[in-house]
Amino acid sequence: MHRRIIAPGALAAASLMLAIPASAASPSPGAPGIGDPYYPDYGNGGYDVSHYDLRLKYQPETDELEGTATLLARTTQDLTRFNLDFLLDVSEVRVGGAKASFATSGEHELEITPKTPLAKGTEVTVVVRYRGVPSSKQAYGFTSWLRTPDGGVAANEPEAAWWWFPSNDHPLDKATYDVSVQVPDGNQAISNGTLQSTSSQAGWTRYSWRSNKPQATYLATLAVGRFDVTTGKTESGIPVVNAYSKDLGDSYGAARASIERTGEIADWLTEFFGPYPYNALGGYVPNTTTGYALETQTRPFYSPRQFANGSNTSVVVHELAHQWYGDLVSVAGWKDIWVNEGFARYAQWLWSEHEGEGTAQELADHVYASHPADDPFWTVKPGDPGPENQFHVAVYDRGALALQALRNEIGDEAFFALLKGWPQKYAHGNASVADFQRYAEQVSGKPLAALFDTWLFQPSKPAAPAAKDASISARALGTQGAPAQPKSWKKIAATNGVHEHEHAHEAEHGR
Repeated sequence: MHRRIIAPGALAAASLMLAIPASAASPSPGAPGIGDPYYPDYGNGGYDVSHYDLRLKYQPETDELEGTATLLARTTQDLTRFNLDFLLDVSEVRVGGAKASFATSGEHELEITPKTPLAKGTEVTVVVRYRGVPSSKQAYGFTSWLRTPDGGVAANEPEAAWWWFPSNDHPLDKATYDVSVQVPDGNQAISNGTLQSTSSQAGWTRYSWRSNKPQATYLATLAVGRFDVTTGKTESGIPVVNAYSKDLGDSYGAARASIERTGEIADWLTEFFGPYPYNALGGYVPNTTTGYALETQTRPFYSPRQFANGSNTSVVVHELAHQWYGDLVSVAGWKDIWVNEGFARYAQWLWSEHEGEGTAQELADHVYASHPADDPFWTVKPGDPGPENQFHVAVYDRGALALQALRNEIGDEAFFALLKGWPQKYAHGNASVADFQRYAEQVSGKPLAALFDTWLFQPSKPAAPAAKDASISARALGTQGAPAQPKSWKKIAATNGVHEHEHAHEAEHGR
């Protein structure tokens, strides 16, 4: 993720590093996975990417995508071969300017063998030329490419990149991006970051987008279709670009009434999470049949279904909260998903309080009361849910409940200092649930292992004494003094499907 600048005088020495001396440890292939126990084949070993340059051409009528991806990377071991995660058809690969041999293996592995082995610490440029029909490609029995009536969309978690660019597909390897996409006139190409330029020639228009801060691969997005695009600025001066499919039908008004509040909501979130971390902002709603939303960096993806019953600012709050919790600070491994989802759900609780529709305490009390002890809800451990439950509602609701328990234990001053400090401490990097516990203990000065274990790691409902200790009402629903359902409860519950697509994928993966 960090570029090393080579002084001109060092170029000759650097080029000599490409040949491994016989006396050195023998080079070996990079691992086909980065080492995540939830998804052993996701990401790759042996190198770290600092920048992706993607030059693409997409034909909406046929769903044909062709492209040239240029990756700037640095080797982290002596390599004879390395892998990228990718599904489309590759015609040529070059490593350091020289043609490299390549082959495919497994579900999504592109194996690249450079002409000569690469020494550890080598700055290397990898160029991949490719083409294909993304919607025709599957891995593990599913596709993350969303075909729409007027084009296509790449937006999914934990995997979306395989269908449109070759990558080291794991949040541990963040990079900056330039995404330049040529589409037929009358269509738009939407991606992350700032729109650097548009140019038209011979019936085609090129849109060039730039993400100038490190970005995880699953947070990179592409949408091509016919959109109405709105632009503006937040009160703090961040440019906002929103896009709405022209085919949203009756949901069009509600979608705009929600997403046009992006700047207002982002400014409000800075009160809790600190300065907005990027130089661009927005959201987009393509005409998909999906039901989820996703925190694609700077410009979240929303499904039309999110707005089927009217405006939905709560889902906008959720996805924008992820810009700090998930995007700025990303998971170290996918088991750390609570540090993304528990906090985005808690932001919805804070918004409910802001809107006068129920306090975070009332929502926490209701979560605890509405799930009896024998509810399978409590068997899911938000701190390590397993890949099959990574996006289970318990990761969200029990995860936010754990935060309220933490808030009540350490007090508002320490709790809100923690919410603001965490994104700064690990900015543009990765962190784990264990890192968060250590940081919470450091900020509060209190031992918190027992609290974290009870609320995040036990596969059972915290008992009444534990609830009392955490100032959570232990009265069951239907009994005298039981917590009433907050006004915002149904609105927030309606966003429970924000990641429902992963459940289907997990079943298809058999994970």
